[in-house]
Amino acid sequence: MNKIRDILNALQWDKKEDISEVKIFYIDRGAVQDTTVITGRDIRSVHKTFIETKEAMIPHHRVLRIIYKNTVVFDRYQHI
Repeated sequence: MNKIRDILNALQWDKKEDISEVKIFYIDRGAVQDTTVITGRDIRSVHKTFIETKEAMIPHHRVLRIIYKNTVVFDRYQHI
C-alpha cells in the first residue's frame, strides 16, 4: 500500500474533490529549513514512487505532510 499515492489519486480523480486545494510539504535539501511546499496545481502526475511536477520529481519518501482544505491528511511522523 502506498498511502501518499492513494491519497493524491483519490483527490485527483474524485469529482467531488479538488486537487488544487492540496499542499504538499517535502524535504528539499538547500531550501529554507530544507523544506519546500507545492500545491496540487503543481502536480503533473502521481507515479508509484514519486510525484512529477514541472520543476522536479519528488520521491514519496521525501513527503513530510499533505494538507487538504486545511486538514492534515498525511503526516510522516504521526499516524493519521
